Amino acid sequence: MKFLIQCVEKADVRVDSNIIGSIGKGFLVFVGINQNDTTEIADKMVHKLLNLRIFQDNNGKTNLNLMSVNGGLLIISQFTLYADCRHGNRPSFINAGNPDMANNLYEYIIAKCKETVQNVQHGEFGADMKVSLINDGPFTIMLDSDELF
Repeated sequence: MKFLIQCVEKADVRVDSNIIGSIGKGFLVFVGINQNDTTEIADKMVHKLLNLRIFQDNNGKTNLNLMSVNGGLLIISQFTLYADCRHGNRPSFINAGNPDMANNLYEYIIAKCKETVQNVQHGEFGADMKVSLINDGPFTIMLDSDELF
């Protein structure tokens, strides 16, 4: 599982020109799900995400987590995080989870985040989405379960 996390001042997602999710200060999180991912891996990734101390405190140190700044989450499914570009010029997505399994884990991740975070917004799995953001920093981090656990 991969989470591409961007600290944002604000972000939104549109489907068919309609905003379906919008946050102010917080994290825009692109979620890539691998064919071998499980709810146990998702639990660990969500825990890591919610406890990352990457917001600045009063002294300018990255010392605060999402809840400390009352930040929101905008969670977007992103199978292309599993693009394999090693051969040729056309990416392969063979390592991405099949759509049914990936959608179930995506919905699980959203539900787990809602247990802790007051403002959790999300995209629409499998839809053609347009994501807009104002990156804060910029501060972007990749969490990869293969490297963390």
